[in-house]
Amino acid sequence: MNQEQIKPDKISPKKPRTASKEVRRQQLINATIDSIAKHGIAGTTVTTVTKAAGLSMGLANFHFATKQNLFEETLRFLAEEHHNHWKVSYEKANLTPVDKLRAIVAAHFHSKICNRKKIAVWYSFFGDAKARASYRKLADEIDTERRDITAELCIQIIKDGGYDNVDPVNIAYTLEGLYDGLWLNILMYPEEFSRSDMTLRIESYLSLVFPRHFKNSTNPACKG
Repeated sequence: MNQEQIKPDKISPKKPRTASKEVRRQQLINATIDSIAKHGIAGTTVTTVTKAAGLSMGLANFHFATKQNLFEETLRFLAEEHHNHWKVSYEKANLTPVDKLRAIVAAHFHSKICNRKKIAVWYSFFGDAKARASYRKLADEIDTERRDITAELCIQIIKDGGYDNVDPVNIAYTLEGLYDGLWLNILMYPEEFSRSDMTLRIESYLSLVFPRHFKNSTNPACKG
């Protein structure tokens, strides 16, 4: 991403400045998500974002100053949204380790998080060499926290089930890989894969590792 300075644009339609700073900022982030999903990172400019948001270049300059900052804050929003969603599910009271693990899985495939527009944005950042470093810096801490929590849940399930020769860290890493790969399936083949398909496939994998705690799905082909 370059350090494109945001310049005033008299063409962009303006809205009355009655909304709060937070609302305007979120409008610009949402418009950035829309633009990247439609045009990719290379095709997304401050102009495409402000026109989609119906806001002026001046407001974009006030909130983000540069296109790089706008992109990084959009990625930060997606990462924090994802983190907060699974963390709230995981922290619900009176859940067993199995239920907590299921809650993390389910959060990955919730419609708020797992939709083709947001997945397209994630993969645009994954694939862009200039954005990759920013992605890792923003997301590594959140990803590591989830992976460590998953490994700890697996340790508890292993102890409860008396499973031999099961490595909780390997399971945690495998689940992270499955999340990414199954998201890509949803993005690339929407007619063949759905969110409910993906949760069933994760459940099927976990049933192989923890057969006394998870049920094997006979046919992960239902649509959701």
